[in-house]
Amino acid sequence: MVLAGGAARRMGGVDKPGVPVGGRPLRDRVLAAVADATPRVLVGPPPPDIDPSAPDTGLSAPDTGPLAGVWVTREEPAGGGPVAAASAGLALLGADVPVVALLAADLPFLTPDAVTALRRGLADGTADGVCYRDAGGRRQSLCGVWRVPALRAALDRLAGERGGSLAGASVRTLLAGLTVVDLPWAGTGPPPWFDCDTDEDVRRAEEWAR
Repeated sequence: MVLAGGAARRMGGVDKPGVPVGGRPLRDRVLAAVADATPRVLVGPPPPDIDPSAPDTGLSAPDTGPLAGVWVTREEPAGGGPVAAASAGLALLGADVPVVALLAADLPFLTPDAVTALRRGLADGTADGVCYRDAGGRRQSLCGVWRVPALRAALDRLAGERGGSLAGASVRTLLAGLTVVDLPWAGTGPPPWFDCDTDEDVRRAEEWAR
């Protein structure tokens, strides 16, 4: 599940998921890292090649290209934040889906191998989720994989505490009470948790992508 509904205020409100790095939109690079996932879900404004007038719940993307087979939906309300977006995305998953990746749409160096390492870490233990930890020791909660039942229960708990609304809720509050393993990146090259929050981050990513 790729969360693409942020306002990108530090970048002047641009369509950040559509910003190219190495010639490919950030959104497409993240979706490519989970190309083997079924289904793949994008939560946020419809990309340019999606008909914005069509119903937005479970809308299927084109049959070809980087968005082929991706389901697109929108958090309620639009711009309601990552927790509301996670809830909207989970609503599209069937009861037979045991694990979901929860990913920001601005991770230019996330790779299938990096996602596999997260999944392996989850399978090897009893934690509710596994996330990457950055070089400063900070948990990157939107670069991780989660057991769907635990994430659904956390969303239900938080919605109950907030009178039914998840708009504006923080990811930290959502994950409070869940057992999370923080995984350091042991691979080579740019770290998969690197995100593009500013124009300078994009310039740095472009240099790494050359």
